[in-house]
Amino acid sequence: MRIDKYLWAVRFFKSRNAASIACKKGYVQVDGQNAKPSREIYSSDKISIRRQQLTTEILVLDIPKSRVGAKLVPQYCKNITPEASLEQFEAVRENQRLSRVKGAGRPSKKERRDLDSFLDDDA
Repeated sequence: MRIDKYLWAVRFFKSRNAASIACKKGYVQVDGQNAKPSREIYSSDKISIRRQQLTTEILVLDIPKSRVGAKLVPQYCKNITPEASLEQFEAVRENQRLSRVKGAGRPSKKERRDLDSFLDDDA
């Protein structure tokens, strides 16, 4: 099976076109080598996918006939991403969330509710 079709079938990408574009941009590697969208994959191949500052590594267990339901995905691939990478990704996301300066830019939902309640109290 082609790698772009496989990544779409096991729900790593919403469309086959998105999977194909990721391969063309070099975000997908098979056994350490950049993969073209037409690259054939087989059981026991190791695939690395770079998305949102995180490199996810999966092991191909089996090849599906077509797109599978979310509950059936573990039959076809196994996530072997190192725990350290996941912790680093969570730390980066938390840092981004906390780095916003209060009062800068648009108000958050909570800030907007506080502002509305403050203005309603004055009236």
